[in-house]
Amino acid sequence: MSADFEQLYNTYYMQVYSYVMTLARNQDIAEEITQKTFFKVLTTNKTHRGDAAEFTWLCAIAKNIFTDELRRQSRHSHSELQPESVLDVSIETAFEDEESTFRIHQVLHNLEEPYKEVFQLRVFGELSFQKIGLLFGKTENWARVTYHRARLKIQERMEEK
Repeated sequence: MSADFEQLYNTYYMQVYSYVMTLARNQDIAEEITQKTFFKVLTTNKTHRGDAAEFTWLCAIAKNIFTDELRRQSRHSHSELQPESVLDVSIETAFEDEESTFRIHQVLHNLEEPYKEVFQLRVFGELSFQKIGLLFGKTENWARVTYHRARLKIQERMEEK
């Protein structure tokens, strides 16, 4: 493994993973597609040409792999991958149900920082990830990853109850 690839992997893995999570909304699938993305970069002769940012290039590869997986899975009757529009109700839309709202608030009340505040700023404050990052003195990507982790923690704890 080249030092350039290792640096690329270490720099962009979580960012690509977060991007794929927005597509797949499934942790296992996102991890698999992210790994396939970096494997493809490692095993093909194609290199970043500099036309776009490295992150954009990696996301394009990841999106293509995700789309290929969607097509492949759609040929089978029970697909794990689904387009975002067909996915189960998200946490945000669960707020429409009063009981779910109360349960989410219970879980959110006990959620550790910074996950609690980032989630609240995003959902209730409707702030962009860029602004959330600025509030914490962090990057936009940090805000995205923290929000994603908060969602996962909330979902896990909701399933436990």
